[in-house]
Amino acid sequence: MKVLFIGGTGLISEAVSKLAVERGMELYLFNRGERNEFVPEGAQVIQGDIRDAAGAAAALKGYEFDVVVDWIAFTPEHVQSDIELFAGKTKQYIFISSASAYQKPQKNYLITEETPLVNPYWQYSRDKIACEELLLEVHRTSGFPVTIVRPSHTYGVTAIPAALTSWAHPWSLVERIRKGQPIVIHGDGTSLWTLTHNTDFAKGFVGLLGNPEAIGEAVHITSDESLNWNQIYAAIGVAADREPKVVHISTDFIAAHTPAGTADGLIGDQAVSSVFDNSKIKRLVPEFTATVPFAEGIHRSVEWFEAHPQLCTVDTDWNKMLDTLISRHGVDAKLLSYYV
Repeated sequence: MKVLFIGGTGLISEAVSKLAVERGMELYLFNRGERNEFVPEGAQVIQGDIRDAAGAAAALKGYEFDVVVDWIAFTPEHVQSDIELFAGKTKQYIFISSASAYQKPQKNYLITEETPLVNPYWQYSRDKIACEELLLEVHRTSGFPVTIVRPSHTYGVTAIPAALTSWAHPWSLVERIRKGQPIVIHGDGTSLWTLTHNTDFAKGFVGLLGNPEAIGEAVHITSDESLNWNQIYAAIGVAADREPKVVHISTDFIAAHTPAGTADGLIGDQAVSSVFDNSKIKRLVPEFTATVPFAEGIHRSVEWFEAHPQLCTVDTDWNKMLDTLISRHGVDAKLLSYYV
């Protein structure tokens, strides 16, 4: 099978790239060549920028693929460019959507692929929904062979997955825990969340490549393990060898006392319980099962960072933001107790 990944070296996709090569697929990665350390041996890199439509068309001229996967399409404009570039040149086009597109808050705690796609809180999610709508319309009208995959919170060794965290400097959370500095958990920490290791996600995803039953379908791929946020942060603490000092703060307060946009993903995704029914991916890929519990996965992440000390960087702005948030919350709590 001849497969093209647009991207292919990111947090989720690097594990899929590795497994695809291990399964004997002829894998090409089309990207800017900025993360070559995550290119698996055996994959071929075509250097280019998918946002440069003319340049991408020139770089890919003469190629045809059984499957094309765009890991970095986020808007309908991105998807429209892909349709124009790959129509008639691939047997399957896979769009990476997001489980955050599901209705928030949903009417049923258990999320299936039939859960409505409605998220008024997060522009990222609304853009993904618009992409899905465009692709399914083109599939209906012209037979464009689309498959839609909706990852939820997927992580690998290069991530310390959490809610209110520094995405650019993920080690900051571990550093803060180890120094005994307080961290913030939204709400009372009892809402349920699903974290999926990228090696588990890869097993489900690779099974969709070239799978004719997946054409015209949307499917999510997640772990069956659901933990509450108190358990998640406790597991991070165990991996960091230090029990976290926790301050619980309401999501509304966090949104009101952090810079604009900081809490969009929290309000539009992580603050709402998310438990997934994985029956569909297990039907399409019968061998799929998630086998990495979070307690093990987060240990792998901490060990990986410790083996790469140059990446154990700390986000001073994020630290200041967290300190300010906790301070303001403490003042408000004292005022409230005084008046009550």
